[in-house]
Amino acid sequence: MNDKKRDCALGMDRSITRRDFLNGVALTVGGALVAPNLLNATEKGSSSEYYPPALMGLRGNHEGTYTYAHELRDGVFQESAQPLKTDEDYDLVIVGGGISGLAAAHLYRKKAGKNAKILILDNHDDFGGHAKRNEFRAANRMLLGYGGTQSIESPSEYSPAAKQVLKDLGIETKRFYKDYDQKLYSHLGTANFFDKETFGQDKLVTAMFETPWQEWVKQTPLSEAAKRDIARVYTEKVDYLPGLSPKEKRAKLAKISYADYLTKYAKCTPEVLPFFQSRTNDLFCVNIDAVPTLAILEAGDDYGIPYAGLDGLGFGNQSQGRSEHKQEPYIFHFPDGNASVARLLVRALMPGAIPGDSMEDVVTAKADYSTLDRADSPVRIRLNSTVVRAKHVGDVATSKQVEVQYMRDGKLQSVTGKACIMACYNMMVPYLCPELPQVQKDALAEGVKAPLVYTHVAIRNWDIFDKLKMWQVCCPGSYHVYVALDFPVSIGEYKFPSKPSEPMVLFMLRTPCKPGLSQKDQYRAGRMELFTTPYETFERNIREQLSRMFGPYGFDSARDIEGITVNRWAHGYAYGYNSLFDPDVPEDQRPHIIGRKQFGRISIANSDAAATAYTDAAIDMADRAVKEVLALKS
Repeated sequence: MNDKKRDCALGMDRSITRRDFLNGVALTVGGALVAPNLLNATEKGSSSEYYPPALMGLRGNHEGTYTYAHELRDGVFQESAQPLKTDEDYDLVIVGGGISGLAAAHLYRKKAGKNAKILILDNHDDFGGHAKRNEFRAANRMLLGYGGTQSIESPSEYSPAAKQVLKDLGIETKRFYKDYDQKLYSHLGTANFFDKETFGQDKLVTAMFETPWQEWVKQTPLSEAAKRDIARVYTEKVDYLPGLSPKEKRAKLAKISYADYLTKYAKCTPEVLPFFQSRTNDLFCVNIDAVPTLAILEAGDDYGIPYAGLDGLGFGNQSQGRSEHKQEPYIFHFPDGNASVARLLVRALMPGAIPGDSMEDVVTAKADYSTLDRADSPVRIRLNSTVVRAKHVGDVATSKQVEVQYMRDGKLQSVTGKACIMACYNMMVPYLCPELPQVQKDALAEGVKAPLVYTHVAIRNWDIFDKLKMWQVCCPGSYHVYVALDFPVSIGEYKFPSKPSEPMVLFMLRTPCKPGLSQKDQYRAGRMELFTTPYETFERNIREQLSRMFGPYGFDSARDIEGITVNRWAHGYAYGYNSLFDPDVPEDQRPHIIGRKQFGRISIANSDAAATAYTDAAIDMADRAVKEVLALKS
């Protein structure tokens, strides 16, 4: 079959309703890339048409969000242009409309009063940062997905400040014990897809953790040596670091990659590595060759896919979450992920933007984007606005104002504020604030964010998953390394498609790893790959992979796919330290601590400032930055 016929068989010739980019190409207007239906809505001034959550195609770091940032990075931004002064002056200007920026506005307003004037600037076409909402229409019903930030993880471990923000928003995490159906997938298990390029043949093997390992590996195309060793390390409870104390074990595991641990300590044949290679991709965005075994031991896995060879070390079961003390299940999840947290923050800041008054009704409420930037509102959110400079008016030591310049509609504009919080990607701050001391710039540059792709595919039904008794599939070697049914959450008027005959959203994960490089260099190379990959390539790989995985069981990509949204996060997770590559220094000397230091009237938030990619970290950094701002003398 030639390529054209194959594309037709996969459904590449099918139109997908409301696809915002055709083969990854957007329109250029006024120097910025804009999605066609957003362009029309902007020209018409129609709030009903400007609705980013319903867009499909390339989302996440979509076209137009990074144009000016890359010009700043490359030193080609036209700084000589005089900004158009808007004569707008605020008590606080916040750069970044993600959860950290929105939380900063909320916390500042609580202390400064409801009349405090706040402007939030964001380079994306939607608020929420990584907490993006994906909407689909299938079989005359709305299906929701999360474009980025997935869940409220371990809420009992949140700081008092983060817990208070959830309380302010009316989020009762105990509700999820009822709203999250923990029984729906209880009869379904985990499968593994072996692709022919990596393993010699395409083969889907189900019941990976339900079948005894000695029996399960016999069904795989792995070598006999790999089969033997995989079964062994999953079943034997051997201490592969005998004679060491728990403290000594931790110190050693911090310097051993999981790949080396399996081969050099558990004495597995290197032929097992392709099977395990992508197990760390979801949490660390690199393969097992670049992740220390200690990090795996402490973090575990939220999807119930345990790591092999660790049970005999004497540290207990470490397969259930980010903390070894974690007691809570991974269920604190809105249907659109933490996009609902962002939406609740927006509702609290400007009640007219999103109707309703509870955590239940926010899920199905439709945001009115025309209300976000109204002149008569004390809080304003200005989207499609890329900040290119934040500088003090006058000398830093005596300045009473910060001027913030930004590009919008191809024009350089500026506003002023008594203070500014940079709740954006921290590695951009040195470019935006050239006044910063060099040591702080150098520290901020160390935070190389992890690239990843959260793909969501709306399918006609999920009969095949029910038939094959699986809800998630590991796909080491494939373009997307993980495929799963969406989290089963019904809340308020939103009802999860609990019957196999109903349409479903599939989650697919891709992290563009470059094995052999350091973690940061892998991230840099992966980012370049994502920025240069057109939507057509993503779509073809998605359709091809699903066809190869499920085609033998009746799945037809052309017939069964209702919609595709590729959430491309070239700048994804905040950088967390890696003991394999980063120097061991005291906490107060770590780059994120040095980098987030207040500079005059400019404070720094975002989860980058905590060196950890969790929602509570984003809120905690907002809380710290707001306290710094409130401590300033007027």
